[in-house]
Amino acid sequence: MSFPLVHIGFGNMVSRDRVVAIIDPSSAPLRRLREEARAAGLLVDATQGRKTRAVLIMDSRHVVISALQPETLSARFGADAPIKDGEAAP
Repeated sequence: MSFPLVHIGFGNMVSRDRVVAIIDPSSAPLRRLREEARAAGLLVDATQGRKTRAVLIMDSRHVVISALQPETLSARFGADAPIKDGEAAP
């Protein structure tokens, strides 16, 4: 049985079953999504003042920002190695 919560940095955890996506925050659409979530009261900041390195989209429409890399979070979720750009799925 797997533990239902996943550590996303600095003592913060999210429910494994509620995460829809883990995304790199560098694109303009992700910046807009983050600002819209902040305005709607749906942004959860788990960075502890550090640079945002990953954005987690939850099934509840909440947006969680983390200071950990998406690859690190993916490994903590127990997912297979992420597919890099240009690679075929196994």
